[in-house]
Amino acid sequence: MRASLVVLVASALVFASCGGGADDPEMPPQDPTLVARGAELYAANCAECHGDDLRGTDRGPSHLSEVYEPGHHGDGAFLVAIRAGVPQHHWDFGSMPAIDGLTDEDIESIVAFVRDRQNDAGFEPYPP
Repeated sequence: MRASLVVLVASALVFASCGGGADDPEMPPQDPTLVARGAELYAANCAECHGDDLRGTDRGPSHLSEVYEPGHHGDGAFLVAIRAGVPQHHWDFGSMPAIDGLTDEDIESIVAFVRDRQNDAGFEPYPP
């Protein structure tokens, strides 16, 4: 019962973070130390599904998709998805499982890395 409640709350937070879009302010520059640490953590925990280049794989979507713009999926949505997993809602890859073993600081670093790369590469249209 408790696990179901956690998933329900996490799902609500992720869906609630879906909004905004093109009118959102530009992403601020990221801390280079967090970005460097986040690159290592992303490679070890995210790249298998989301790609070394963040462009996705046959197991997970591109983090360069406009779906992951900060105004649509804010930084908190990454935290919730990593901590609790998230049901499929934009893609046909299936639900994302929780990723164990990462601290809040680790997740902050991963998000800084993703935002830094998004800032450099820009966003791809959705659907791809």
